[in-house]
Amino acid sequence: MGTPNLSALNVDSLVRRIRSANSILLSTHKQCDGDGLGALLALYHGLRKSGKKVRALLVDAVPKKYTFLEPERHLEVFEAPHAPIEDTDLTLIFDTNDRRLVDPLFTALQPHCREILFVDHHPVLNQGPEPTAGSFIETRAASTGEISYFILKGLGIRIDERIAQALYTSIAFDTQLFKFVKNSVNSHLIAAEMLMHINNAEEIHRHLFSTHTVGKVAFLAKVLGEIEYFGNGQVAVLKLNDKTLREHGLDMDDSRDVIDMLMNVNTLQAAALFREDAPNEYKLSLRSKGRMEVLGVAEAFQGGGHMFAAGAYIRGEYTDLKEKIVQLLLDRLDDAHESRGQKS
Repeated sequence: MGTPNLSALNVDSLVRRIRSANSILLSTHKQCDGDGLGALLALYHGLRKSGKKVRALLVDAVPKKYTFLEPERHLEVFEAPHAPIEDTDLTLIFDTNDRRLVDPLFTALQPHCREILFVDHHPVLNQGPEPTAGSFIETRAASTGEISYFILKGLGIRIDERIAQALYTSIAFDTQLFKFVKNSVNSHLIAAEMLMHINNAEEIHRHLFSTHTVGKVAFLAKVLGEIEYFGNGQVAVLKLNDKTLREHGLDMDDSRDVIDMLMNVNTLQAAALFREDAPNEYKLSLRSKGRMEVLGVAEAFQGGGHMFAAGAYIRGEYTDLKEKIVQLLLDRLDDAHESRGQKS
């Protein structure tokens, strides 16, 4: 067998728009993660090298774990003091195609931006706002960083250490260190190319996945004993609240680690994490090991995401919400069992 080749994504339309734009603004969804942030920063550094007028403006603060990317040097935050939004030719919003996840920034951008496009790898919601015309949505990509890589290649921008670090962060984060690559060689081949420009991959892994402080371990010890199991241990539910996170010196981003930890339970097929941000207001996070989809559950509550990792912002009394979510997950679990039984 020969060396596998990248499955190139056709980003020609994006490349043409970027080339014709004199001013460009980059952003991502609120409570940004490693994928959107890394994809954004990679293009930001690349466009700066090419001499473009480019600005990065995020909805809210960057989680602490990404300080190694020096976001404070390159990004502004809409919810903090920032320069006024000027008239801009092109805005690219990474890692979401749902404008609700970019508000209130999205609404503020509309009067000033000639064209706003989403650059994303999540499925378009069946129930939700349509992406803007001309947006680039490619669900075959395992991360938004892959799309950013092909944009940079299309623009003829050479990879350097800062770009490589940002792209590697995006890919490593969203594939969970290459556990979820969508049966594509792209994640591995792009990562291998990035490693030719950086010598701190282990350090990036540490920042992304080894973030347990003493306070965080104490927090995990407290909350992991409160997990509820359903369906003979195949579905798990856990409730957190913002106050408890803050008491242990943690931020909202740390709650993602909890649900990822839950998925290591061997019998588990799906998990639901309710993070209470205000009385009767929750950020719902859903995960699946791949035998059953959870995107439909999130969409039932005006959320979105991937087939096997999704979420939504929901309101209501916790007991009622939990009952509805558990039933939807158990129904999907039954459907998955029936489907496998028919194939065997």
